[in-house]
Amino acid sequence: MDGVVGWGRGHGGRGLWARADWRRARGTVEPGARVMAAAAAAARPAAWQSPYLNVFKHFRVEEWKRSTKEGDVTACLDKRLKGTVYRIRGSIPACNYLQLPRTGTQSLGLRGRYLYLLFRPLPRKHFVVHLDVATQENQVVRISFSNLFKEFKSTATWLQFPFVCAAAKGSLDESTARASRRDLVGAAPANVRWTCLMLDLHDILSMYLNRRYSHLKSIKLCSNLLVRNVCTSDLVFDPGVTFSEARQANLAGHGVSPMPREMAFPVPKGEKWHDHYDYIRFPSEGSKLPYDSIQKSCSSPAAGGQPSEDPVCQLPQPVTLTKAVRDRLSLIHQITSPRAVPHQCPAVTRSIPEVHLAAPGPLRAVRAGDQEAEKNSGQCLAVSDGSIHVYAHQRSERAACTTRGGSEEDASRKGPGADVLASRRAAHCMSFLPDPILRLRKIIGFGGGSTKCALWTQNNSAVVYPCHAVIVTLQIQTGEQRFFTGHTDKVSALAFNGSSTLLASAQAGPLSLLRLWDFPGGSCLSMFKAHVWVLLSLSFSYSGAVLCGVGKDGHGKTVVVVWNTAQVTCGGDVVVLAKAHTGVDIHTLKIAFFDDTRMVSCGRDNVRLWRVRSGALRSCPVNLGEYHSLEFTDLAFEEGHSAEREPEDRTLFVCSKSGHVLEVDYKHVCIRSARRLLPSQQQDKQGGGAGPGIAINSISISSAFCATGSEDGYLRLWPLDFSAVVLEAEHEAPVTSVCISPDSHKVLCTTTAGNLGYLDIESRDYSTLMRSHEDSILAFSVEGVWKQMATVSRDNTIRVWDLVSMQQLYDFTAADEMPCAVAFHPTQRILACGFGSGMVRTFSLVASDLLVEHKQHRTVITGLTFSPDGNFMFSSCLQGTLALYSSVVPKSHVLRVLGNVVARDAGSGPDALALSGDSRLLAFVGPSKYVVTVMEASSLDELLRVDISILELNSTALDTAVRVCFAPVPRGELLVSTSSNKVLVLDAKTGRLVREVSPVHKVSCSSLALSKDARYLLTAGDKVIKVWDYQMRFDINFQVYIGHSEPVHQVAFTPDQRHVISVGDAIFLWDFMALPVERSPPALARSSESPPLPGAEKSSEKLKDASDIPRQTIPLPLLSSPPCLDVSSVHLAGCQSIFSESDKEEEACLPGSSRLVANGDKDTSVLVVEPVRSEELVVRPKVRRESLRSPGQSAREPRKETKSPQSQCNVRPDSYRHFTARFKASALPQSFLSPPAGNELLKLKAVIGYNGNGRGNMVWSPDTGFFAYTCGCVIVVEDLHSGLQNHWLSHTEEISTLAVSHDAQVLASASGRRNGDSHCQIRIWNIQDGVCTMSLFHHKTQVQAMAYSRDDRFLATLGDYNDQTIALWNAYTYELLSSTCISEPVHDVAFSPFSHREMACVGTGAVTFWLLEQRGADINLKVHRAPAPAVLGPMELTSLCYGADTLLYCGTNSGQVCVWDTETNRCFMTWEADDGEIGVLVCRRSRLLSGSNTKRIRLWAVAAVRELRLKGPEARSRSVMLEHEITLDGTIVSAAFDDSLEMGIVGTTAGTLWYINWAESTSIRLISGHKNKVNEVSFSPDETHCATCGEDGSVRIWSLGSMELVVQFQVLNQSCQCLAWKPHSIVAWEAESQHVVAGYSDGTMRVFSISRTEMELKMHPHATALTAIAYSTDGEMILSGGKDGLVAVSSPRTGMTIRVLADHKGSPITVLQCTRKQYHEFGVEGGELWLATSSDRRVSVWASDWLKDKCELLDWLSFPAPASPEGLSSLPPSLAAFCPWEHGTLVYVGFGMQKEALFYSLHKKQVVEKISLPYFATSLSLSPAARFMAVGFSERLLRLQPCPVGTPQDYGGHDDAVHLCRFALAGRRLLTASHSALLVWDLGGG
Repeated sequence: MDGVVGWGRGHGGRGLWARADWRRARGTVEPGARVMAAAAAAARPAAWQSPYLNVFKHFRVEEWKRSTKEGDVTACLDKRLKGTVYRIRGSIPACNYLQLPRTGTQSLGLRGRYLYLLFRPLPRKHFVVHLDVATQENQVVRISFSNLFKEFKSTATWLQFPFVCAAAKGSLDESTARASRRDLVGAAPANVRWTCLMLDLHDILSMYLNRRYSHLKSIKLCSNLLVRNVCTSDLVFDPGVTFSEARQANLAGHGVSPMPREMAFPVPKGEKWHDHYDYIRFPSEGSKLPYDSIQKSCSSPAAGGQPSEDPVCQLPQPVTLTKAVRDRLSLIHQITSPRAVPHQCPAVTRSIPEVHLAAPGPLRAVRAGDQEAEKNSGQCLAVSDGSIHVYAHQRSERAACTTRGGSEEDASRKGPGADVLASRRAAHCMSFLPDPILRLRKIIGFGGGSTKCALWTQNNSAVVYPCHAVIVTLQIQTGEQRFFTGHTDKVSALAFNGSSTLLASAQAGPLSLLRLWDFPGGSCLSMFKAHVWVLLSLSFSYSGAVLCGVGKDGHGKTVVVVWNTAQVTCGGDVVVLAKAHTGVDIHTLKIAFFDDTRMVSCGRDNVRLWRVRSGALRSCPVNLGEYHSLEFTDLAFEEGHSAEREPEDRTLFVCSKSGHVLEVDYKHVCIRSARRLLPSQQQDKQGGGAGPGIAINSISISSAFCATGSEDGYLRLWPLDFSAVVLEAEHEAPVTSVCISPDSHKVLCTTTAGNLGYLDIESRDYSTLMRSHEDSILAFSVEGVWKQMATVSRDNTIRVWDLVSMQQLYDFTAADEMPCAVAFHPTQRILACGFGSGMVRTFSLVASDLLVEHKQHRTVITGLTFSPDGNFMFSSCLQGTLALYSSVVPKSHVLRVLGNVVARDAGSGPDALALSGDSRLLAFVGPSKYVVTVMEASSLDELLRVDISILELNSTALDTAVRVCFAPVPRGELLVSTSSNKVLVLDAKTGRLVREVSPVHKVSCSSLALSKDARYLLTAGDKVIKVWDYQMRFDINFQVYIGHSEPVHQVAFTPDQRHVISVGDAIFLWDFMALPVERSPPALARSSESPPLPGAEKSSEKLKDASDIPRQTIPLPLLSSPPCLDVSSVHLAGCQSIFSESDKEEEACLPGSSRLVANGDKDTSVLVVEPVRSEELVVRPKVRRESLRSPGQSAREPRKETKSPQSQCNVRPDSYRHFTARFKASALPQSFLSPPAGNELLKLKAVIGYNGNGRGNMVWSPDTGFFAYTCGCVIVVEDLHSGLQNHWLSHTEEISTLAVSHDAQVLASASGRRNGDSHCQIRIWNIQDGVCTMSLFHHKTQVQAMAYSRDDRFLATLGDYNDQTIALWNAYTYELLSSTCISEPVHDVAFSPFSHREMACVGTGAVTFWLLEQRGADINLKVHRAPAPAVLGPMELTSLCYGADTLLYCGTNSGQVCVWDTETNRCFMTWEADDGEIGVLVCRRSRLLSGSNTKRIRLWAVAAVRELRLKGPEARSRSVMLEHEITLDGTIVSAAFDDSLEMGIVGTTAGTLWYINWAESTSIRLISGHKNKVNEVSFSPDETHCATCGEDGSVRIWSLGSMELVVQFQVLNQSCQCLAWKPHSIVAWEAESQHVVAGYSDGTMRVFSISRTEMELKMHPHATALTAIAYSTDGEMILSGGKDGLVAVSSPRTGMTIRVLADHKGSPITVLQCTRKQYHEFGVEGGELWLATSSDRRVSVWASDWLKDKCELLDWLSFPAPASPEGLSSLPPSLAAFCPWEHGTLVYVGFGMQKEALFYSLHKKQVVEKISLPYFATSLSLSPAARFMAVGFSERLLRLQPCPVGTPQDYGGHDDAVHLCRFALAGRRLLTASHSALLVWDLGGG
């Protein structure tokens, strides 16, 4: 027993086994450790664990040495069991528990498959049990069960099961359960019994997580319960069987054993065990599906599955699995649905309803299912949900009928123009009639999956084409449509057999399916898998016996499949004849009409002949010769389907993108001839010679001519010799396919723009059959007088349609903005449209012109509508603004604008604003999404507010309003759809809830509309439409209609109530066949409980169909495209107040703003940037036509198209969390002379400063000591003990944020975009060696935050408010797994510390919870957006961190901290934590740290929060205590703390990193730097210190040994421009004195004593700002230069200015420098030489003797420069310095004729040397120790130049211009400055 693995260091957190497991999880297991761990994982239970192990006895629980207890845990005597049990009780389970083993770092190591727990829940109490189980994959999974859990939950590392406590037999609780037909969920009943719970740990892990069980790691039993013992074994024990019974029944042979005596419950003699105790086995024996709860079973293991006598006893309900759980189930579990059903109700499938949706003619309801099955109430109903089957017991006939009436899955589903998918209803279940009530009349749309599919029928009278998931047959003469439905995804290919009796169709998507249709009858004959991933092309043989298809498999490889379809018309199956994978590209494949076994294909670089022989598919390439590199697009055989000639005589025509048409000899497999087709105008000029050919997309051949469709938009007819164009038709988009009709009289043509038409060859007329939007349709509006409908789409067009002919009348184009809302004026021919830019424009349909443009909004228009009387127009936007307009006259004007009244986060939609029928009331969702507001429409005075969130008291989540709709006026009701899938009916006057309908759809209702007679309600959700009986009087009150393949955006009745229109992927027009009131069916008369309905007024406006009287005015013919208005926006966000009361105000734009306008008559694809002028927008109609012309006609000008990206103007959110890179005018260098490796003369020793502009740009790992932070573009890795630094220099832009992996082995850093890059940069570093291993590019702007998952498998990166993207990376390979665009800015992101699959992010008023689902290599993200409580008001959630258990803490920009329960995704508590925005939160155990922009960090005690979580919304914040508070020097931007939150590091915007110790209440400045630009640097004479000054007015003294800040002098409200360190004094008693003089922007200079740390003197020698300052060589004088060019000489002893020199007056002084000279050198007296340089490129050299008051000008230098600088935004400074190694020489750099450094000799009075430079210098310094010159450039480059000759070396590490570089006096140390960053270099060599 002493050798148990799992105690001491064997399973300790620091032991060998733990390290081996950890290394293996990281992929770094040593060979020995790997073998040992693998052997342990595979081993069976040790001998000491067999046949079972009494856990309490073995580990001696009573001694509490190997176990631990917390709270109220006591041993007591139980009278029933007659033995000792342990009682665990307490109100908080987490604080009252018994745990094995003692610590979490140890492991029990119990490998028995079954765990037996003998326990009894305490009456009327809740309990929790946690089991930590290890898998063979070295993952720890927690299995928890409790009667506290309400539902099953699952993650990759946690399973939570509700435990259902059974009541004692014959008790009151048992009777209650029997009567209510449910188990007692919740607290244990009063007479709960002792229970033997058997858990099959192997099956639980396998079934729920697809994991392999290894061993039991720990057990935690939490209050409230009594526990007798715990046992593990590989044997199945039956507690109800005695040893004698087991021997008699030979149960051992069946794998069942009696319970060991020491584990058995005592049973009175002569009585049964099951009469006194409960036995639960989980999962149940034989179950193949996971169940959602643990509860008492109906049989024991030994019972052989015989049913219990208790009729109430039932099997638990199988769990309704979410997608996250299904993804983790093994494939076997998904495809092997349970074969064995519950024993007490064997299910017999008598018939399977046929599901198909294709039948011509009127729609009729077909009942699916078996009526007789429902008559038997004892049977079970099996409801299929994909591959997961759910079994539910039928309670009674009435209950079953009612249940199905409220379930969408079981409701009758109506297909468009097809049979109804209906659940079988009982005979007495009534539904409203007629059934069906909708019949699909017409679909406006073409394509969706492909625009290449359009076919003629054999009789030439109809065309067949796909419209998304529906196949449409259109009669070309009558316009009548017939529909084939059944596909679940967009149709990608169609094919007819020769007689048009069989139609084949394929759908796109990964589940590519094929359907074969009986075309005349409209029924689906067969449906089968395509065996390819995506099917691109289909071809039927002429007889219909063979079908071939070509597509791509999952690896992108081309697959050709041939099917035998000969038996399909006789009810036979479709069989695969042959299948082949090929590496060649295939665009088109067709079966030869003369032989079903032969096919021809073409594609890029190949034409191939195929043949099926002996079950194999073989191909032969055609020798293409010089045409081998062409891209072939289509092919066609000569002469249709006649078989008069031999195959060898047939010619095959193949077309290409280059314009070549090849005639292929089929017999000899070679090219017979080749022609290159040219446009007609080129043929005329060049005679058919060279020139750019026609890019041909499609070809079709008849016996007399050939038709081609090309990329230039032309349909052309040619003779078979292609000598000249016979006829051509121009389209507005490339032609994708052409098809000659069987009679050769017409040519069908399709385009990429979704247009479908045909050319009549005899009449030369072109008829457009169908136009369609190219993208999803967002909204529509119907006009009742002129019978017109307007639609807006994501394709940036507004289209107006005629409702009678369904033809397009007008086309308004918005090139650079998207229309999102549309409304017709009720009485005038005026159309209003709202755009994404915030514009609201009204158009006159009479004049096809723009009437007025309203600019009250600045963001997306969410609502737009007219009042029914036409007097007013209303609009709303995403900013919450509501505008009221007067629309009595055509040019509407603004009456009132209100801000922040419409919900900002409610989203956009066509029903955002609702008007009552009498035009008196306006309703909308706002000001928050929880509130619905009713206003007086004429004045916008508020009348009523209804809080939707409080109407449902039992809900765990706050309900929000989605859409609103008024009922007819007499009813006085307001309908509100909510996020919880309900429709609430409210009293429009009082707000009282009248009734509710739930559930309406699977998702929230996107649109709802009520009929005028208030009898019928339309709702749209997801992809279905529902029609409801508004009074809800029947058993089944709705009918469901399918057909849309995308979400339905809007549904509404036409004004005459005879039709219904729904839009989404296409426009669906339905006939509404409701009976008038007087013709109501008998069922309606019998159900008359509701009050009589008000009579609906009969509309005089009816939608006319073919049977109605013809119109008096005939619509204009549509041979050409309708007029198109170019409505390019002239609005720029931010130019005008959103609360402007007038539309005529001029736009006051920001300087430099511009707009995009159309460039006149030029090509509108070119956008011209012009200044914004206050002028009226001129809108010109642009007519687009498909032209028909003969070759002799003159060619028209090229077609013009306008395409521009959608403008994006994101406003920075109200949160300091977002990183904004400092503006830099500098650019990266064009060239860089890197020093040879190992020969670098400069070595970066230290970086001084911390970038307080970053966000989260400091990391610290307390375990490893790794500490890193950023300064500019440098990552500084510092040893906190020694202070030594390492520098990682791969970034070139300012680093925004850092993230370190949990094992501190990998660091991620992010920076902005470099010049020329389209994305910002993320670099991955190996911390051990400091090497960058990977560079990632994804986010377009800045990376806001990054986080590693708990197990370091994933890295999440968050873009800023302009990028709005969350990217997920594989942290092992750093492949991008997922990228999600977010509709609003997100401020922070964090992974859960308990699960690598869960993360959360915070943004505007909500927390978004993310769940990662991994299926193989694919990662899916499930998102749940949980809004913040309304009590917080409008705010931003700015920071977050996970706490203990399931807690998530979030900070807001208003100073609150809110706590969320991640199990329910709800906020249950908030408290006021600060006065400002909380940008940083850190939680460790029971303590929370908050940091804000009030410069405070606060430490909170949050231990009680876990208890308060159980109280839910009743939780109060009084238990949260403030422990400590520290005020720092700036806004908190980063923080890192140890596990106990005792000590840590905090970063602020002041550029400081603070060491915080809460125990000692101390804050120590760890790293400090300048917050703003550093203006000057100076070394102390002994080089032990240096001084810096900055824009912030500070003078800072640094120790060069430790790089720490020694002292700081701060002058408020001034900028320190220059400084100088006093040289060594010649006076002995002053030798130890250290002084620094600094010059300020107010003209003063101050002398500071370093040794006494005080200011000694202040002087004011200048009237303007000082720009340069220097001490004389003896330190007795101070020379200062000002911005006005004056140089002053002052005495620091007296404080007097003794001399002022005005030689440089008018130009700022840039440099002052002093050096020693021989007294009479250069012919002048004085021992000091000094120079002054001004920005006008002048240098004056002076000799002085200050003691004798002598100062004489020695030389005056002026350097030439070009008259006008080219390519420079500002002139570089003029800099000069004395050369330390060449006495009497000075060096000058500055703006000049050349980029060079000039060496000027004072002796020779001339330039003696020139050194070329790559750019103009911005800083200069020369080393006294060696002949080196350091030059800084604005291109972020530092160059070390050997003098006079030598190879220069360039150095990076600066993220801005190197504006300072200073050598120390000894010349071996160099200090450079780039904005606020200071870099210290050591100079070697020389």
